[in-house]
Amino acid sequence: MQLPRPLSCRIIWTLIDATSSALLMRKVLLFLLLFFLVVVVGLGAFGSIVWGRMNEPFKGYTAGEQFVDIPQGSGTQDIGRRLVNGGVVRDLFVFRAALWWSGRARHLQAGEYRFAEPISAMQVIDQIARGAVYTHRITFPEGLTIVEMSKLYESNGFGPATDFVTAAGNAALVADIDPAATDLEGYLFPETYALARRAPASQLVALMVGRFRTAFPETLRQEAQSQGLTTRQVVTLASLVEKETGRPEERPLVAAVYRNRYRIGMGMQADPTVIYALQKAGRYDGNIRRDDLYIDSPYNTYRYPGLPPGPIASPGQASLEATVRVADVTYLYFVSRNDGSHAFATTLAEHNRNVQKFQILYFREKRLRERGQ
Repeated sequence: MQLPRPLSCRIIWTLIDATSSALLMRKVLLFLLLFFLVVVVGLGAFGSIVWGRMNEPFKGYTAGEQFVDIPQGSGTQDIGRRLVNGGVVRDLFVFRAALWWSGRARHLQAGEYRFAEPISAMQVIDQIARGAVYTHRITFPEGLTIVEMSKLYESNGFGPATDFVTAAGNAALVADIDPAATDLEGYLFPETYALARRAPASQLVALMVGRFRTAFPETLRQEAQSQGLTTRQVVTLASLVEKETGRPEERPLVAAVYRNRYRIGMGMQADPTVIYALQKAGRYDGNIRRDDLYIDSPYNTYRYPGLPPGPIASPGQASLEATVRVADVTYLYFVSRNDGSHAFATTLAEHNRNVQKFQILYFREKRLRERGQ
C-alpha cells in the first residue's frame, strides 16, 4: 500500500512540474520564434531574388531586334510563353511574378511589339499594358488614285488591296464637305503614316481623311466658296494640277489655266483625265493613243466640257492652295518643255508656236540625233 506524500512534498513536486512546463513552453516559443525568423529571412531573401529578377534587364535573343506578336484575345499564359520563347523575358515564373506585382494583368493589349535592348520583365509588362505597339510606316506620294494607293497598302504588308479599296468607298467620311462624293477619291491625303501592321484599312483611311481636313481647313474652304467653288470642284481642279506638274512654282500657273478655261466654258482637255478614264475601263497600258482621246467617259475632258465628275487623284496641300490662290494670269494653254517645266500661252497662235518648238521640232531633232549615233 502506497502511502500519500506529505503535503510539503506535494507542493515541491507541483512546483517542479510547473517549472518544467514553463521551461518547455519557453523552448516551444523560442523554437517558433526562431522558425518564424528563418521563414521571414527566407521569404525576404527569396523575395529579394524575385524582385531582382523582375527588375533585372534581360535579353535572351541574339539578333539586334526581336518582334513579339500578341494576337487579339490572348491570355496571360500565352503572352508570357510568347515573351519567353522570344527571349524577351527570362522565364514564366519571373513573368507571372512581375505581372502579379504590377497588377496590370487585365490591361495587356494585343499587337506587334519590338524589343531591341535588354529590359526588365516589369518594363516589358509596362510596354504591353500601355499598348506601345511597333508602328510601320507607309508613304503615299501626291497624285495617286485609290487603286494605286491600295497596291502600296498591300505591298507594304498591311493587308489585301481590296480591303483598302473597300474602306476608301466610305464616302460618309466627307459627306459634310462633299455631299456628292460616292467614294474618297481625292480626299485621301498623300503623306507618310505610322500605324500597327494589323491596323484595319478603315483606320488608315480615317487618318488620311483627317489629314486632308487639316491640309484643306475651313478657312481655305470658305475662301474657295467666296470664289464660287465648292470643295468638290477645288479638289477636282487640284487633282488636275497635281497630275500636270511637280514644280512648286508652276502650280498656281497650271491652276490659273484650268480656272480660266472653266470660267469661259472652254474644255479642260487634260491628258490625265483620259488616263483616269482608261484606268477605270481597265484599258490603260502606260500610253495614250490618238483613239484614246475619244473614249466615251465623263472623265474624258477632251470629249466632255467642264470639269470631270470628281477628283482623278489625291492632291497635296500645295496644289489645293494653288487652286484657290491662283496666279493672276490670262493663260489658257501650256505645253511640256520636256524637262519637267512648261511653256504657257494666252492665245492659240502662241500655243501652237510652243507646240512646234517643244514637241514637233524637239522630237524630230531627237530622232535625228539618235540616228546619227
